[in-house]
Amino acid sequence: METDPNRMTVPSGARRERWPMEKSHEPAADGGPESGSLSARDEAILNFEGQWRSHAGAKEQAIRAEFGLSAARYYQLLGALIDSPLALARDPMLVKRLHRMREARAQARARRSARPTD
Repeated sequence: METDPNRMTVPSGARRERWPMEKSHEPAADGGPESGSLSARDEAILNFEGQWRSHAGAKEQAIRAEFGLSAARYYQLLGALIDSPLALARDPMLVKRLHRMREARAQARARRSARPTD
């Protein structure tokens, strides 16, 4: 059975290590702001987003299982991460697609709130 090296898997019966919770919404850097590289958690989030379309099931459940985070916290981290130049440099197509999706949701919200009420 061939496994995808980018997919995080845990053998049955093993405990998954949870990602540390940070108080800030900024992407975590392994070696500090000057390190010039994404943290392992940020890499895992980008990998997860890039591969999500190929997996079936509820995304919120997968987020909880993979990262030990609520969906809301995950999306806070993802939002900050895609604004990072390091994320853009690592996977420009994914980051630009996520930017377009975020912008489309913002425009849809703006259109809904701009509708006249009767």
